[in-house]
Amino acid sequence: MPTTPDDEATPPAPTNWRLISRLAVIAVLVTAVDQLTKWWAENELTGREPIEIVGDLLQLRLLYNSGAAFSIATGMTWVLTLIVVVVIAVVIRASAKLGSRGWAVAFGLLLGGAFGNLIDRLFRDPGFPEGHVVDFIDYGGLFVGNVADIAITAAAVLIAVLTWRGVSVDGIRHHR
Repeated sequence: MPTTPDDEATPPAPTNWRLISRLAVIAVLVTAVDQLTKWWAENELTGREPIEIVGDLLQLRLLYNSGAAFSIATGMTWVLTLIVVVVIAVVIRASAKLGSRGWAVAFGLLLGGAFGNLIDRLFRDPGFPEGHVVDFIDYGGLFVGNVADIAITAAAVLIAVLTWRGVSVDGIRHHR
């Protein structure tokens, strides 16, 4: 039976190296800023009382977190490390299909934040792969985070907006 154009597989879209470069630059910048601010926090906040930025609403306070956000899964650091490695691999694989600047930014923020916290898990005490993440931004006593956490949260919001607007990773806009 002869094939029609609908029966033939469509070739994958070519890799958009400009968008992947944008993603990589964002990821490297977020990781660098995260690690530099953690270094600063350890040098300046160790042994100090919290520094008030906006009264009790925003303070700088050094903590080491063995869990995830809100100290979830404390004591299961190696599992969190494994999950982060899987997330990084999935995002890198999905990046090959990039056709959207918004998704490139979202993936860059997500990778930068994931790498920032992964570095802590791999190289900080108590040791590989159970290192504790350096947190130092206290949000009114609700939780304490870091620059990587801000990037991951911004990525999640951006991904939600892109999805709501019907923009797929490849840049094709689907009407709702």
